[in-house]
Amino acid sequence: MSDLLKQAALAYHRCAPAGKICVTSTKPMLTQRDLALAYSPGVAAACEAIVADPREVSTLTARANLVAVVTNGTAVLGLGDIGPLASKPVMEGKGVLFQKFAGIDVFDIELDERDPDKLVDIIAAMEPTFGGINLEDIKAPECFIVERKLRERMKIPVFHDDQHGTSIIVGAAVLNALEVVGKRIEEARLATSGVGAAGVACLDMLVALGLKPENILAVDRDGVLYTGRPHLDPDKARYARPTTKRTLADIVEGADIFLGLSAGGILTPAMVATMADSPIIFALANPTPEILPEEAKKVRPDCILATGRSDYPNQVNNVLCFPYIFRGALDVGATGINEAMKLACVRAIAALARMEASDLGGAYGSEVLSFGADYLIPRPFDPRLLVMLAPAVAQAAMDSGIATRPITDMDAYREKLGQFIYRTSLLMKPVYECARSDRKRLVYAEGEEETVLRAVQTVIDEGLAFPILIGRPDVIETRIQRLGLRMRIGVDVELTNISNDPRFHEYWQHYHLLTERRGVTQAAAKNLLRSRPTLIAALMVERGEADAMICGIVGRFHKKLGYLRSVFGLDPGVPCTSAMTGVINDKGAWFFVDTHVQVDPSAEQIAEATLLASGRLKLFGVEPKVALLSHSNYGSHDNPSAAKMRQVWQILKRRAPDLEMDGEMQADTAWDEALRKRMFPNSTLDGRANLFVLPSLDAANIAYNMVRVMTDGVAIGPILMGLNKPAHILTPHATVRDVINMTAIACIEGLLRAPRQAHDAQ
Repeated sequence: MSDLLKQAALAYHRCAPAGKICVTSTKPMLTQRDLALAYSPGVAAACEAIVADPREVSTLTARANLVAVVTNGTAVLGLGDIGPLASKPVMEGKGVLFQKFAGIDVFDIELDERDPDKLVDIIAAMEPTFGGINLEDIKAPECFIVERKLRERMKIPVFHDDQHGTSIIVGAAVLNALEVVGKRIEEARLATSGVGAAGVACLDMLVALGLKPENILAVDRDGVLYTGRPHLDPDKARYARPTTKRTLADIVEGADIFLGLSAGGILTPAMVATMADSPIIFALANPTPEILPEEAKKVRPDCILATGRSDYPNQVNNVLCFPYIFRGALDVGATGINEAMKLACVRAIAALARMEASDLGGAYGSEVLSFGADYLIPRPFDPRLLVMLAPAVAQAAMDSGIATRPITDMDAYREKLGQFIYRTSLLMKPVYECARSDRKRLVYAEGEEETVLRAVQTVIDEGLAFPILIGRPDVIETRIQRLGLRMRIGVDVELTNISNDPRFHEYWQHYHLLTERRGVTQAAAKNLLRSRPTLIAALMVERGEADAMICGIVGRFHKKLGYLRSVFGLDPGVPCTSAMTGVINDKGAWFFVDTHVQVDPSAEQIAEATLLASGRLKLFGVEPKVALLSHSNYGSHDNPSAAKMRQVWQILKRRAPDLEMDGEMQADTAWDEALRKRMFPNSTLDGRANLFVLPSLDAANIAYNMVRVMTDGVAIGPILMGLNKPAHILTPHATVRDVINMTAIACIEGLLRAPRQAHDAQ
């Protein structure tokens, strides 16, 4: 570890509050009644219910979502036997990963006990507290004893991550590596260095996957495991073979796979040179692998490599496994973690890596991830891990008969997990369902962009729309291949060639007809149509060749808006365009108007935007509760800005008397109903507002962005309103998920506008 990284890590851990985890309350504790419900006397009711039916502990307490990460600190990472106290940062880190990736709560338990039998007694005595036990960093062979005895005594999942977590990831990576090189696991020969807890578990897993035991040769610090070698413990003895080979160099020669879980630098380039064609090298020692990838590549350019490090491709990282295997096990009330569940996890990980990698831009920048030699297993921040692995594990637990709370609706379960990953999922569910009911043609102006292409693959898979891409065919085809996407031009997606489309003549003439009285000449129309895909997309919608459009991934919002306004008119009676943006955070869904269009709108423009936004909220199944925000509370200030918002209230009361709204009011008044009722008992708004209408673009954009950033929220939008055709302008920082969400919204608008447009055409 570099000094710079060391200092950064220490500063990270020291930042107040010290450490990485805390315990927070999940229920309100604001009033005397809250206290009476949470503790005495109300808590007695929960206790009595559990006495009557012990299964109620899963519904009345946190036990069903609480895991103990337990260690005695005898084999910590690459640090060795550093003791339980010094191991605490590692265990806290484990807790962070459980929570981050699977929403599982953790208590880290560091035990000052080296006797395996006493360890078993201590851990087993904690069964009433926890829904599962994750054993961590306990040295071999004690770890085998502890895990085996705990699994026999306890009726909750017990998992030794160093053994089985590593074995699951290695199993998935080996399966995919063999797929890449075109070899069968039943025929592969493996040489392994390191036959500790993780090594034995990995060998057991590979044998379960089809590797023949007779094709395995192993070496530990005392040499090759051969039949008759004295002083072998039972777990190692299972992998002793009748062989005359006695060194690592001997067993590596001719091997298809090298599996290293031992020490840095022990595998030499000369040894690698003797391996079979297209050798697979898993050098997993940390922090220094058995051989550095660059050294192996020098002598065997055809090799496939994996390490335990994040600075090389194919990092074998247990975080790909343990949060999700526990998630699935906890959710079905599994009484253990059996081989069927582990194998299900292996196969789900392997399958996920073979799918194209989407939604990873935020974690891995512009790096392109595609199944192959440098991408054998998914990355830790792949959001699909939870949705694919946890259900696979849960199903395996149910099929093998160890689930006490079987899941009856697996689709609903997957959807629930998806809501944890994509916080927009619940809000977007009705929009997605409506979009699927009648697939509309949606044109993407920036069809060459990778964000768009990744999103379009999901749009196709989920049946949200029929996509039309604008761009250069060769560029789009190349990027589809490079990204490992499955879409087929002309089958799954239509292509509009920006360089040579036969409709170009018609397009520029149509555009000139629309704009000739606004100073656009024929020459200007031609030039614009050659270089402005936004205009082409707009004309396709205007001409009925597409039902809706999306642009804005590249370029400036207002420039794009100008192009749209040159083609599209406004909805009847609407004075101008406006934009609404939503924020989803832990407290709910909140919407802001006008975040992107009108700099200083009039009262009439704000009122119109509010009505349009209220209608959009109903697309999500949300009943609008409108707060007209100001620095003023019900006339407490008399200046133009406050007066404007009071006028908005008057206009809305006249135009939409049934709309639940009030103002002008300050933001805390809109948020806190009790405060609002004390201040203004006759308020026409009940509960907490969900649509916040602000007096200016500055105020709306600042409020929306601060709420999003400071609450770790996820944005939906901007949703452009007021145009007479479905068209939306995203921003350059839009994610794949943003594009997918806006696709569904645009398609819904196209669906709702279709009858009106058909009537107008008649």
